[in-house]
Amino acid sequence: MFDIQEELKKLPDKPGVYIMKDANGIVIYVGKAVVLKNRVRQYFHQSANHPPKVQAMVAKISEFEYIITDSEVEALMLECNLIKKYKPKYNILLKDDKHYPYIKVTMNEEYPRILKTRRVEKDGAKYFGPYSSGFAVNDAIDTLKKLFPIKTCNRKLPNDIGKFRPCLNYHLKKCLGPCQGEVNKNEYHEMMRKICSFLSGQYDEILNDLKAQMEEAAEQLEFEKAAQIRNKISSMTQLSEKQKVLSTDGQDRDVIGFSRDATDLCIQVFFVRNGRVIGREHYIFEGEGDEEIGYSLSTFIKQFYNNVQFIPSEIVIQNEIEDSETISQWLTEKRGHKVSIRVPVRGELVRLVKMVSQNAEVSLKLFKDRLKRVDNVNEEGINQLMKLLELEQRPRRIEAYDISNTGSSEIVASMVVFIDGKPARQEYRKFKMKSVEQQNDYASMQETLYRRLSRAKKEKEENIEKPKFSDLPDLILVDGGFGHVSAAQQIADEFEYRLVIAGMAKDSRHRTKSLVYNGKEYELSAYMPLLRLITEIQDETHRVAVDYNRTLRAKRYTHSELDEIEGVGETRKKALLKHFKSLAAIKKADIAQLMEVQGINEKVAIKIYNYFRNK
Repeated sequence: MFDIQEELKKLPDKPGVYIMKDANGIVIYVGKAVVLKNRVRQYFHQSANHPPKVQAMVAKISEFEYIITDSEVEALMLECNLIKKYKPKYNILLKDDKHYPYIKVTMNEEYPRILKTRRVEKDGAKYFGPYSSGFAVNDAIDTLKKLFPIKTCNRKLPNDIGKFRPCLNYHLKKCLGPCQGEVNKNEYHEMMRKICSFLSGQYDEILNDLKAQMEEAAEQLEFEKAAQIRNKISSMTQLSEKQKVLSTDGQDRDVIGFSRDATDLCIQVFFVRNGRVIGREHYIFEGEGDEEIGYSLSTFIKQFYNNVQFIPSEIVIQNEIEDSETISQWLTEKRGHKVSIRVPVRGELVRLVKMVSQNAEVSLKLFKDRLKRVDNVNEEGINQLMKLLELEQRPRRIEAYDISNTGSSEIVASMVVFIDGKPARQEYRKFKMKSVEQQNDYASMQETLYRRLSRAKKEKEENIEKPKFSDLPDLILVDGGFGHVSAAQQIADEFEYRLVIAGMAKDSRHRTKSLVYNGKEYELSAYMPLLRLITEIQDETHRVAVDYNRTLRAKRYTHSELDEIEGVGETRKKALLKHFKSLAAIKKADIAQLMEVQGINEKVAIKIYNYFRNK
């Protein structure tokens, strides 16, 4: 029998890796530590304020083991390999460990070629990339083949010179024909050097050379040749424009930014080579939105660079990470040259990080939009809701309520309706408090529900043809905890309605955390479809309440003395101000002058005149 408390006492004060297992012996988490004794014990401290995900993990730990290493860098390397091996449930997992494509120029050969590859080797060839897709590489190689008459076959030169007939590319003048021994090796290498310069982002030399050739051909009246060179210039310009210029220092770097919401995290990487973006990639981590971002970025960087073939000299990140020095040392050893990790605070790099973060935000939104288009997503959330709260019937109609106020003014409430897991905006309602004059969320919630339920009762008693409140909810969700649920339940009991009422509770960062129901709090981190559904409902309810509050505030701040005059509405007020230009001029006008304004008759003119004279 594994005694956790006894085993904690045996932990050494050395660096290493710890492996957490559940009751079935399955690895559920792998982590590294500078001091194993301190790090592992933190998980089991009674007073530890762990996030929900860590709490859920600790509850499932039945045993643990550890491996001592000589240094933190060794621990980091071992951690990466073990995560890749076991794919633990509670680690942030980089599901996509694909090898990105590169363009390889075989400068180690006497007659170099241009190839697509997914492996970077120390073989004397030059590599350019990574590119975000094989299509992007193929497109670039095809364009280069049109621009330069390069060798594309696999014949081994100079051994095979003169042994074969020239291919079709030779006759079409798409290859210089080094297999026929007609090409000077130095001249061929010079052409390949220009191609490498082009792939490095140095376009000016080649473009200027082509323009000079085009002008020379035109002067010699070789217009067909000039047109061909012109087409090459156009192709080269288009290819160069596909690579966005981000900086002028020409350095290789990866720029990493992120965006997250209550449930999910998106990390975006821009590959910058020689100051130009040649590719980008984003990764969605479902259920990791509430994780500490420094930990998430650190975990991502370790897994990402454990797989890639090329590591740049600089990695620019949006947020500080705890073990940046250790990761930098590990990457330096892996690359063979210095690798720095930095969080910019000013200058051009801050703008780059912001741009990457904005792209991550767009990618996360597109991911969420795709989820919403899948019909069974909210269906699964509702099924989890029924099971978690042990509801007797399926909550087809869900009504959610939230309160918004500005101190003692503009106290409002929103009623948002979801039917079959989807927002029914035509059913939304907004309330402005009538009896509550001071900030009191409980009293405001009670007034709102009282008015809503009394309207339902009245509509049924009077048999109104087009009722707006008669359809009672299968579930009421209130924004808040136990106190809000209790306040709402009192009103339901008063009307003798058997309504299911639950509270939507948030964490310290105002993110949806749990449901409060029947005196219990239900953590949602283990129920991702349900968490997404409740988050969507809570955010929508909050948005409607805040928007209504802002609308009322805007009206109050634009309030005019004209609003106090009977018969002067918004249209007549605008007409008066447009005609007289100012309120002071309206006050001085007589009845005849007031009647000159469109929409102002004698009766209204007299009321306006008397109002200001009496005042």
